[in-house]
Amino acid sequence: MKAFRVAVCAAVIGGLSACATDDPNQRAKTGAVIGAIAGGVLGNQVSHAKGAPIVGAVVGAIAGGAVGNYMDKQKAELNQQLAAEAARNELQITQIAGDALKIGIASDVSFDVDSAQIRPEAMNTYAKIANVLKTYDKTVIHVVGHTDTTGSDAHNQSLSERRAASVASYMSSQGLPGTRIRQEGRGERELLVRTGDGVAESRNRRVDIIIKPVIEGQEQQAWAPPPYLGS
Repeated sequence: MKAFRVAVCAAVIGGLSACATDDPNQRAKTGAVIGAIAGGVLGNQVSHAKGAPIVGAVVGAIAGGAVGNYMDKQKAELNQQLAAEAARNELQITQIAGDALKIGIASDVSFDVDSAQIRPEAMNTYAKIANVLKTYDKTVIHVVGHTDTTGSDAHNQSLSERRAASVASYMSSQGLPGTRIRQEGRGERELLVRTGDGVAESRNRRVDIIIKPVIEGQEQQAWAPPPYLGS
C-alpha cells in the first residue's frame, strides 16, 4: 500500500507538471497543488514509515541540531544579497517562530496600484531571493499577499491572492522548484498598522515570503500555513 501511494503521488505530480501552461497564475497554482500533495500525501508517509522520511528525500531535511545554523547562514546570505533593497526600506528580513525566516516586501515597490503584475524593476529583487533559496533547498517557501483596507474585502482578498501567485510564479521561473512553493492571499486581515476601513496605509500593502525549514521527524510542519503575520 505504501508503495502504491508513493507511485500515485509521483504520477500525479508528473501529470500536473506536464499540464502547466504559460499563464503565471496557472503555473503558480500548479506549484501550490504539487506542494500540497508533497506535504499531504508524502507527509502522510512520513508519519507511518519506519525508514527515511519520504518528504525529506523529496525536499531535503535538516537534522534538528543543525537547523539554527542552517537558517542563520541563509539569513546572512539574504541580508548580503538584499542589502541595497533593505537600505532603501523596500524589504525587511526577520526571524520568526519555528526557526523560520520572513522577508517582508513592500507591495508599492513590486506592483502598480491595483495590479498583480510585478514591476520590471522589482524582478531583480525576486530573482536574487530565488537564487539564494535554490542554494538552501531544505526549506518550504510560503508566499503570502496582504493589502490595506481600501476597497472591499472581496476585492482585497482577490488582489492579495493574485499578487502572491505572481511572485510565486516568477520565482519558479527563476529556477526555484514549484514543489517547494506554496502561496496564499490574506487580504486585509493581517495589518501591520491597525487602521479603520478605507485607509491607504502603505505598510499594510506587502508580500511576505516565509521560509520554513524541513526538519527531520517534523517534515509536515514545513508545509503548514504560516502563523498570523499582522501586528
